[in-house]
Amino acid sequence: MFLLKAWRSTAFGAYGYLNFTKSAFTEHSKQFKVEDMQTQIEGKNCIVTGANSGIGYATAEGLASRGANVYIVCRSKERGEAALSKIQSTTGNRNVYLEVCDLSSTSEIKSFAAKFSSKDQPVHVLVNNAGLLEHNRIITSEGFELNFSVNVLGTYAMTELMLPLLEKAAPDARVITVSSGGMYTTPLTKDLQFSESNFDGTQQYGRNKRVQVALTEKWAEMYSNKGIGFYSMHPGWAETPGVAKSLPGFSKSMSGKLRSSEEGADTVIWLALQPKEKLVSGAFYFDRAEAPKHLLFARTKGSHTVIDSIIDTLHSLCNFS
Repeated sequence: MFLLKAWRSTAFGAYGYLNFTKSAFTEHSKQFKVEDMQTQIEGKNCIVTGANSGIGYATAEGLASRGANVYIVCRSKERGEAALSKIQSTTGNRNVYLEVCDLSSTSEIKSFAAKFSSKDQPVHVLVNNAGLLEHNRIITSEGFELNFSVNVLGTYAMTELMLPLLEKAAPDARVITVSSGGMYTTPLTKDLQFSESNFDGTQQYGRNKRVQVALTEKWAEMYSNKGIGFYSMHPGWAETPGVAKSLPGFSKSMSGKLRSSEEGADTVIWLALQPKEKLVSGAFYFDRAEAPKHLLFARTKGSHTVIDSIIDTLHSLCNFS
């Protein structure tokens, strides 16, 4: 097991350094088509979680600049209002709205969903971007490990509760979940809240991100007849406030080599704009192309068989009927 973990870490580091950096984005972008990003989406309703900074902010700004009605979901009212004002000013789009919701709380997500559903309007794009890497074991007021609560339970609850509104936008509706290359380092596990005594926040983050990829696969299968596309992606190694705070050593050592938030958000926006017939529901995307979900010899693919059990657990923890 030690050797396998070492291989996963080494393979991830090498693969990442070759593909996830700013210079790799510059190289990959030579294959990008300018027209792919010129689509206007006036009148389409887009929800972006964790949108007050970093990739979430860049995504919200990119969608707003193309005419969408954008709802930014932020935990902090103050930071959310600052982001809202900046997006409206930069894009000239007044149809950008702030929704205050703590994604670590299922009760707040349920309240948000109930309030939003009362508008009775379709949701064309849901971007599950909110994420967290906390190195210490912190338990939320609802009794859940904090990383898991935001990255997995929050993503699951938000998506499931938005399904009726996404169906209203069918066949054009889509859910885009921002994962991380860190998921390459770990298989799927039913130990969702990291019960091991030596808590490792970085490893838990990787596990959470693996769950997101497997969830996306399963949602595509479960809801294939609802006219909703489900896609996961990862932004590469981007220089965001979240990375600087959570991984200061990595951020410092990679100074000058990390992507901008806009480069990290590029594939999210691309997925929101493409005709669905160009995309594969359930797939994992990176730099505007379908990407592998597993590294060679990492032995993570077989672990996805436990996703049904994980969904049962998530459904129970959310107290969904």
